[in-house]
Amino acid sequence: MVSMEEFNRIELKVGEITAAEVIPGSDRLLKVTVDLGADKRTLVGGLAKSFRPTELCGLQVIVATNLQPTRIRGVESQGMLLGVGCDQGTSIGLLTVSRRAPNGARVT
Repeated sequence: MVSMEEFNRIELKVGEITAAEVIPGSDRLLKVTVDLGADKRTLVGGLAKSFRPTELCGLQVIVATNLQPTRIRGVESQGMLLGVGCDQGTSIGLLTVSRRAPNGARVT
């Protein structure tokens, strides 16, 4: 079990995807730019089998913003999109907001 104190250490914010592109040499990774209000972040995720890059632009998603950056296929990923496995794990659904929210709003 995770304590509430531990869970509250994860910073979850609303962000809007402003750009997405395939990472060369990968059939499953996309490089995504997310507007978090005060800043923009580059994220890398295994989304290419579930989404075309053009489908993602304009989508408001939930982002874990205080994770240690990591380099994936030469691209620094500065956070993580939250998603769920669908269709018995063959595709991904992204967690989104049901009503427009300010980019950078903290998820509570």
